[in-house]
Amino acid sequence: MDQEKLSLFRLHMSPGIGRTALFKLQKNFGSFRMALTAPPEELVRMAHLPPRLANSILSQDDPALLKGLATLKQLSVRLISFWDENYPAYLRHIHDPPALLYLRGTLPVGEGFAIVGSRRATAAGLQLTREISADLAQRGVTIISGLARGIDTAAHHGALQAEGNTIAVLGCGIDCVYPPENLKLFQMILERNAVVSEFPPGIQPLAGHFPGRNRIISGLSRGVLVVEAAAGSGSLITGDFALEQGRELFAVPGGVKNVTSFGPNRLIKEGAQLVTGAEDILQSLWPDLPTNKVRKEEERFMAQLEGKTLKLYQTLDFEPQHADELGRASGLTPMEVSAILLDLELRGGVQTLPGGRYIRSR
Repeated sequence: MDQEKLSLFRLHMSPGIGRTALFKLQKNFGSFRMALTAPPEELVRMAHLPPRLANSILSQDDPALLKGLATLKQLSVRLISFWDENYPAYLRHIHDPPALLYLRGTLPVGEGFAIVGSRRATAAGLQLTREISADLAQRGVTIISGLARGIDTAAHHGALQAEGNTIAVLGCGIDCVYPPENLKLFQMILERNAVVSEFPPGIQPLAGHFPGRNRIISGLSRGVLVVEAAAGSGSLITGDFALEQGRELFAVPGGVKNVTSFGPNRLIKEGAQLVTGAEDILQSLWPDLPTNKVRKEEERFMAQLEGKTLKLYQTLDFEPQHADELGRASGLTPMEVSAILLDLELRGGVQTLPGGRYIRSR
């Protein structure tokens, strides 16, 4: 861990130093290393920290800090700060992004979609969640949820069973598995994808932590689906965050007498998009997204290409383009473009249209 990350972690482990204080310190001192060299009165004057916080920063040899560092090393936890290039793009643009994320595993590449709902879900709700999650994951969409009982668990399982990607966002420290019965699921997610938290190691899953976790679930995602939720459910809080963050909000309708249908039905009344299957989401957000099978076929085809042929193929799209456009975009001569297009057509990788236009056929 570099010195700047170590300084950031030391500050984050200090009692009372949360995201707001961290953003103030970085803004006013330019780095967390510099902030730690400043006396408490300077932290008060420049970063407007309350004196209590300015005097509560842990020393380098504080037992709590050393224990936290040992936990990070033991569990192979990586720190991603707001100021890092690899900080999740969608999350960066919400109005209250975490200053620091703790990461175990590997963050998948590509867009994410959140699925949340009741911990006391119906059998039908759980089954539909697994189906929707699997269908989206098969098309390369990362399923994001909170590892909670019920709908969250079904969402993660659906993605994993489809051999797709999923991210679990915790409402506790990265070293804590909650609920405990999801330990096996937690480990399955780690083997393939990622578990993230904004809470330092050792932080327990207190009720007040979950609204913050919900804003991250929504913040990481292109859209949010609420499957089942009773009145006052935390899933409705996630829905509120989705609207606040400019995300697309979806909901599964249910019977008016079903307690867990209250939340989704209310959201639909207020403008959420009605969902009965994954196609409703795909048509709204990713109408042209191919299935995993199609993508893998394309990857196998591209693995056979090299040099100028690969360059031109990567220039092609599923929208028709004239040979002259392809030449300008790829930097190849008209003769090269003509020869390569003929070769790709014989291989089944390109389709010729009237007027000298071409599209990918894979």
